[in-house]
Amino acid sequence: MSDDEALWRRRFHMFALVRLAGVAMFLLGMAIAYSDLLRPGGWPLVGGILALCGVVDAIFAPKLLRRAWENEDR
Repeated sequence: MSDDEALWRRRFHMFALVRLAGVAMFLLGMAIAYSDLLRPGGWPLVGGILALCGVVDAIFAPKLLRRAWENEDR
């Protein structure tokens, strides 16, 4: 495996992990909001904030990574 191929493989894995972390954070937020995970009856405020952070992370963090990698490659 060449160095260039290893670099792109590492970048793809990082990209996928960041997006999956955002989705996991969203799902955790939904679980906190609508289940008895943290307290009886759910905790909609905390769950909603966490879910919103997860959505923002899943959408914008990969774009920021791509921009950082483009700057690194120049």
